[in-house]
Amino acid sequence: MPRELPHADAPSTPRCQPMTPVQRKLISGIVPVLEQHGNEITTLMYKRMLAETPLLMNFFSQSKQDRGHQPEALAHALLAYASHIEDLTPILPFVERIAHKHASIHIEPAQYEIVAKYLTDAIIQVVGADVVKGELAEAWISAYWNLAYIFIDRERELYEGAGWVGWREFIVDKKVKESDEIMSFYFKPKDGKPLEPFRPGQYISVQRYVPKLGIIQNRQYSLSDAHDPDYYRISVKREDGIPTNLSDSSQLSHPGWISNILHETLNESDTVELAYPFGEFVLDASSSPVVLLSAGIGLTPLLSMLNTLVKAEDTRRHVSWVQAVRNGSLHPFKEYVASVARKHPDQVKTTIFYSNPQENDVQGTDYDVRARLDLNEVDRPTLRLDDRTTQYYVCGPGQFMADMFEALKARGVEPNRLHAEVFGPGATPQ
Repeated sequence: MPRELPHADAPSTPRCQPMTPVQRKLISGIVPVLEQHGNEITTLMYKRMLAETPLLMNFFSQSKQDRGHQPEALAHALLAYASHIEDLTPILPFVERIAHKHASIHIEPAQYEIVAKYLTDAIIQVVGADVVKGELAEAWISAYWNLAYIFIDRERELYEGAGWVGWREFIVDKKVKESDEIMSFYFKPKDGKPLEPFRPGQYISVQRYVPKLGIIQNRQYSLSDAHDPDYYRISVKREDGIPTNLSDSSQLSHPGWISNILHETLNESDTVELAYPFGEFVLDASSSPVVLLSAGIGLTPLLSMLNTLVKAEDTRRHVSWVQAVRNGSLHPFKEYVASVARKHPDQVKTTIFYSNPQENDVQGTDYDVRARLDLNEVDRPTLRLDDRTTQYYVCGPGQFMADMFEALKARGVEPNRLHAEVFGPGATPQ
C-alpha cells in the first residue's frame, strides 16, 4: 500500500522569525477561545483533512478518531502552547514525547504544511473570519510555524541518530502465549543484519494493512526484552471492542484493530514492517536503585528495564519489581520474573498483587498481596525508600500512575525521581 504523500520533502513555508511580544500577547489572548472551542476546531480539522487527503489516514489511529481522542489530544496541545507562549519550558516534555511518536511513524516536514492549512481553515470557520484577520491571523501563522519547527528540528535529530528511517522488514521468528490476554512476538530482521542497541523502555511501531478499514494502521508497542542483536520482542495485549455509541453499548468498534490482527493472523515466518525504536521513557544511566511499578500490560517497558539490569556486566543495580494483575490466568511472565528473583536474590526484590485471585491461585506462591496495588502493603526495603537516589518507573493505566506518583511523593520521593510512560492524550502524572 502507498505511504508517500504527493508533497516535497520540506514545507514550502519558510522558517518564521521568532514571535514578537505583540504576537505572543495576541496568542495569549485566544486562550479562552481555545478553552471553549478547541475540540470543535480540531474535530473539524481532522474531518476535512482526512476526507480530502485520504493517504493521511494511514498515519492516524482510526479508533482514536472514532472515539475523539486524536482531536482531544491536539486541542489539549494547542491550549497548552497558547497558555505557555511566553515560556515554553513547561510543555517541553510533552513536545519531546510527541516528537518521538512522530519519528516512530516517519512524519515528514511537508506534512506540517498540510496540517497548517486545515487547522487554520477550521479556526477561521469556528471563530469567524471577522475575528481571525490582520495582526491576529499573522500571529497565529507565526505561532504555528514556530511550534512546527520545534518539532521538525527535533525529529530531524531523532532521524539522524536512528539506525534506519521509515519501515524495515522483519520475520516473525516465534509467538509465545504469556497469559490469556498477552502474546509475545519475536521479530528477526529479514536482511539478517544485527540490530543496534536501543534504550530500555523504548517502543517500536508495527504497521499492518487492515482489510475492514481499507487502510494501513500503525501502533506502538514497548520492547519487552533487553537488547539482543538478533531480535526484537514485543508483548501485546488483545484489546476488546468498546461502545462507539455511549447510549447503546451493543454498538461496538474495534479499538484493538492491530492487536487482534497480530494475535489472530500474524503467524511465525510471516513478514512484518517495523520502525526503529523511539521513546523518551527510558532507564537512566546511573547506578541508583530502581523500583519498577506496573499494572496490567504496563509491565512491558519495565520488563525490558529489568532484563537489562540483571544482564548488565558492568553494574549490579538493585531493582524491585512491584506488579499488579487480576489473577493467575492474566499474570504474564509470572514464572520468568520469579526465576529472575531466585537467580539474583541479592539484587532483585518482588511484590505481586492480585486484585481478584482465582481458586487455584495460592497466596505466598503465586502472589503476595490480595488487593489492588497499595504501597502500604510493600515493605520499605522493597520500595527502597532509604536510598534518596532511588529511581521509580511507573507504567499502567492513567489513574494507576497518578495514584503511584501521589503515594510516592507522600513518602518523600522527589518528582525528579518519578518517571511514567504515557501513550495516550493524557499528561504525565504530577
